[in-house]
Amino acid sequence: MPIPDFQKILRPLLEFAADGQPHTMKEAYDYISNHFRISDEERAVLLPSGRQTTINNRVGWSRAYLLKAGLLTSPRRSY
Repeated sequence: MPIPDFQKILRPLLEFAADGQPHTMKEAYDYISNHFRISDEERAVLLPSGRQTTINNRVGWSRAYLLKAGLLTSPRRSY
């Protein structure tokens, strides 16, 4: 399965955060990767810059949009 775009990640990310507990971004990356059944090879695919994995980038953008919409909160950095 190809790595989903950030829009497809929005709802599963909200569902993950629905318990109201703070979660690390690592937990979010793992949850989304497992939710979409992303293989280890696909998880390792880097952006053209070579500095970040594609899945981490897309989860990060999804988180950013949900924060701006007021649907998520961030108690501290990377949570």
